[in-house]
Amino acid sequence: MNFETARMAMVESQIRPNGVRDPRILNAFATVPRERFVPESQKALAYMDGPVLAVPATPGAPARYLLAPMVLARLLQFAAPTEACRALDVGGATGYPAAILSKICGKVCALELSESLAEAMKGTLRSAGADTVSVHRGALEAGLATEKPFDLILLNGSVSREPKVLLDQLAEGGRLVTILRKGWQGHAYLFTKASGVVSGRAVFDAGAEFLPGFEAKPEFVF
Repeated sequence: MNFETARMAMVESQIRPNGVRDPRILNAFATVPRERFVPESQKALAYMDGPVLAVPATPGAPARYLLAPMVLARLLQFAAPTEACRALDVGGATGYPAAILSKICGKVCALELSESLAEAMKGTLRSAGADTVSVHRGALEAGLATEKPFDLILLNGSVSREPKVLLDQLAEGGRLVTILRKGWQGHAYLFTKASGVVSGRAVFDAGAEFLPGFEAKPEFVF
């Protein structure tokens, strides 16, 4: 399989037609080798128009997926990354979204749940030429308070509620993008901090698996 041809087809048939016009975002998707961020068994599917398995499920840990390219690209289009941005990538699994951000933003921190995922991510980012990303381990819903504030925060999956702890880690003028999902229905959300106040709005329909720690909480029924 010619991955370079598949990569360009992804940009031209999935991303650009869905309203992504920022040349820096388009260039990042055109140059980061997505196939390096999925298991060998998934490489032929790396550029498909949908989520791709990145980390298989293990006892006590769910499978993890890369967002569909179009969804990730549109989230970033609304987040408006710049070279001056300090960005936090949350739950990127193998590091693909962090690698994309590293092509645009001046500083990128990636946060993953386990030591094994974080260490594997470091190796994959290094092999893909994105070793400027700083990789950290910790609970995804806790964010990375030691490195705040962030101009841009990307959550790579669905959340069942507003991520208030992460919103508190935004700098003035900062943006957070995620997918807010109720049941099976999800919407991509853009949260922005202005004059110390955070407001959010739905920007397009989207779906994704819940990120660990952001699942819907069980409700008591009387």
